Amino acid sequence: MTSLQRILYVDDEPDIQEVAKMTLEAIGGFTVETCNSGQEAIEKAAGFAPDLILLDVMMPGMDGPSTLQELRKLPKITETPVIFMTAKVQAQEIEEYKKMGAADVITKPFDPMTLSEQVKKIWDKS
Repeated sequence: MTSLQRILYVDDEPDIQEVAKMTLEAIGGFTVETCNSGQEAIEKAAGFAPDLILLDVMMPGMDGPSTLQELRKLPKITETPVIFMTAKVQAQEIEEYKKMGAADVITKPFDPMTLSEQVKKIWDKS
């Protein structure tokens, strides 16, 4: 298994994106590419070749689940683990996300200080 180095982070909120990118790079030591939309993620994903994708569930236009479906059609991304990030985390919703192929779900708002650790734990399990 490869080590986790490259993360594609998809979120339509610039403030959250900025905090996540800074902490994942500073604390986790990851290389992070950010996208503002599902469409942008689809355009950037293959070229960036992420080890992992962090994907916001609720975004205007193409939401997280729709983005995941499209990303899975890209040859290099079919097996890439995806973690959904959402404020909606009822047990049945988490089950739905996992059925769609998500490795796990991280609750928003997330704690910037523990985000890298959460991501690593999920990566180790997947």
